[in-house]
Amino acid sequence: MAKKDKADKDRGEKKKSKKKEPPASGVLSGAMTQVARALRTRLSHGLAESGLYPGQDGVVQLLAQEDGQTPGSLAHQLGVKAPTMTRTIGRMEAQGFVMRRTDDRDGRLTKVYLTDEGRGSVAQIAAVTAACEAHALQGLSGKEVKILVKLLAAIEGNLSGQSGMRSADHADDDGD
Repeated sequence: MAKKDKADKDRGEKKKSKKKEPPASGVLSGAMTQVARALRTRLSHGLAESGLYPGQDGVVQLLAQEDGQTPGSLAHQLGVKAPTMTRTIGRMEAQGFVMRRTDDRDGRLTKVYLTDEGRGSVAQIAAVTAACEAHALQGLSGKEVKILVKLLAAIEGNLSGQSGMRSADHADDDGD
């Protein structure tokens, strides 16, 4: 075999050996868990300065969007069980971030409202979240971030059984 032919053959074999194998089982779960944990830990440290505990930021943000929600509605939106939300609201009430009141129209319902202190924490939550995200996304281009968000949305859709229902925000063509 001529030297040139042998070199071409060697390159061809190398190309074949570079065929990508699917990741080992559990690699995605492990990586996602570690990233979620690291993100939540960094966010929790930032929120602690404002007196909020992990998970309370979500309650504040939901109430900032629509004040006067039931504990059940908050629990559903945050994906936690009602007793967990009841304990969270009790703690937040003791801290002065929220208050509970009986609904004016239906006395059987209790609704949760932000206090002035709770409303004041909305800007702090936004600032801490922005700083945390900026730190997490260091070194990634805007295009990479967009692709990452798109991929995460697809994974979440697959896991929640809504893989066919992708929003217009995430349905951009693949050429982005």
